[in-house]
Amino acid sequence: MSEIRFDDRVIIVTGAGSGLGKSHALDFARRGGKVVVNDLGGSVDGTGSGASAADLVVKEIEAAGGTAVANYDSVSTAEGGEAIVQTAVDNFGRVDVVVNNAGILRDRSIVKMSREEWELVLDVHLKGAFCVSQPAFRVMKENNYGRFVFTASAAGVFGNFGQSNYGAAKMGLVGLSNVVSQEGLKNNIKSNVIAPIALTRMTTGIMDGLGLKLDPEYVTSMVVYLSSEECEQTHEIYSVGAGRYARVFVGLCPGWADSESETVSAEGVRDHLDQIRDPGGYTIPGNAAEEMIEAMKLLKS
Repeated sequence: MSEIRFDDRVIIVTGAGSGLGKSHALDFARRGGKVVVNDLGGSVDGTGSGASAADLVVKEIEAAGGTAVANYDSVSTAEGGEAIVQTAVDNFGRVDVVVNNAGILRDRSIVKMSREEWELVLDVHLKGAFCVSQPAFRVMKENNYGRFVFTASAAGVFGNFGQSNYGAAKMGLVGLSNVVSQEGLKNNIKSNVIAPIALTRMTTGIMDGLGLKLDPEYVTSMVVYLSSEECEQTHEIYSVGAGRYARVFVGLCPGWADSESETVSAEGVRDHLDQIRDPGGYTIPGNAAEEMIEAMKLLKS
């Protein structure tokens, strides 16, 4: 069985100073990749900054014979995103892979959440992923090659109490990745999403005591595959962690339609709700146009 390699490939990993990001960066480097280790060096809630986290990961990579460079810019501004990508270009001449991993937490119930807590989390997770991915996409397009991995969460895909900011940002990443996957098709740029389950400083106190092997390396395995030349999948979501890997998808039920009546009343919807909700015969649209095609099939049948 051949090893997945990243020789001559350049990988940006945001939030790579610890946890999942560090695990990703180390494995990419071990497999021959040139890695930009981005980390602002702040705390879990996004406060503070420092060079030590990124520097330590770079030193560890270099000590093992790998190649890496540190970057300390914040992903949450356009200037920061541009600088992160420019670090890759200046040092290694290209960008082949972006793993959008940087994140912070400001958990609070929706009625108690402040505007600042809402905006800070969206700035890092969602805006940050855009700020890095946009300039990286431009470079990838020139080379007709690229791989994006967006780090979402079950809190976004399925919901989690006290995380309206985090959940909204994480589901937003699904939408962002879906569009990137569409726009990258003709340039061999793939984009996928992971919803990881792992024990990191962000999940300490949440994941403890489950009796599961929650090492970040279990997540890294999927990230490395999705970032590789061998990966042909795009526009997909994967639940990943503890040695278990599963596709997650947004499906479309066949539904119910009444195209004969001039209007459809609320009572008509109510009376056909079981048919509207029935998942039997569901499809998985690849884009918004395919969803419309499915609707037209039923309307015209």
